[in-house]
Amino acid sequence: MERIVIVIAGPTCSGKTEVGIKAAEKIGGEIISADSRQVYKHLTIGTAKPSPEELLKVKHHFIDELEPDVEFNASKFEVEAIEKIRRMFDEGKIPIVVGGSGLYIRALIDGIMNSVDTDAEYREELYVLREKFGNEYLYDMLKKVDPKSADEMLPQNWKRVVRSLEVFHITGEPIWKHQEGFKRNINFEFVQYGLRWDRELLYQNINERVDRMIELGLVKEVEELLKRNFSKELYSLNTVGYKEIISFLDGDISLERAVELIKRNTRRYAKKQLTWFNADSRINWLDIGSKADLESAAGKIAARFKV
Repeated sequence: MERIVIVIAGPTCSGKTEVGIKAAEKIGGEIISADSRQVYKHLTIGTAKPSPEELLKVKHHFIDELEPDVEFNASKFEVEAIEKIRRMFDEGKIPIVVGGSGLYIRALIDGIMNSVDTDAEYREELYVLREKFGNEYLYDMLKKVDPKSADEMLPQNWKRVVRSLEVFHITGEPIWKHQEGFKRNINFEFVQYGLRWDRELLYQNINERVDRMIELGLVKEVEELLKRNFSKELYSLNTVGYKEIISFLDGDISLERAVELIKRNTRRYAKKQLTWFNADSRINWLDIGSKADLESAAGKIAARFKV
């Protein structure tokens, strides 16, 4: 049996969850969620997690595993996901990675280099600068010394920005150069698929999803998170959907404005995801014209791997 890991990637609201589940059902697969937020408990509506019914259909990993104040990153994901993949192959299952977190997917496929030491003193200096001037200030610092890495992250991903600045400070080289020279010893390969929509249709999906999230109770979900005494400053809550509702609950903006911002910021995030994935020539793109095409996409993926 071929030891191949299926990867289903794409921007938010492109139907990855549905395609992944349908493909897994056809070929006896298990799903590894490559979503940096769905791993957290209590963040459900705003992260568009699979429904309880969907979770019963196929076994999922990295869903509802951690409290929101527990640190999780691409490096940890890489290590733990590889362990799960090896176990699946041993059990005769086909691993299917599903998600839109480009860094997580790249970490799993290409590996993340962790050999560069840390510099606690320099890192503390960066923390002070962030506290004083904000995330954008650090992001601008990174753009000056490592524009390539900066282009692949957002200012709010400030821990990644700090690490990239730290690696450059220690080595004099951008972090991507170290990552390029890093090789792992794994005995399986990845085949990537991407779901590609017409941009206007994708944006329509996004707007509809945001409206549905509000109807399902996103405001109450955020209220409950804060009642549990989770800090508003948590990395897990610095997420589109949550940060805007927090601003509403703080009285800074109206609910109507919060919804507008969620839609706008989600569209911007989707655009950045597309830029990231389009840069990877290894992805086999499947054009989706409507939600009805998702079944066909799952069938095309399963046909290649059906045992």
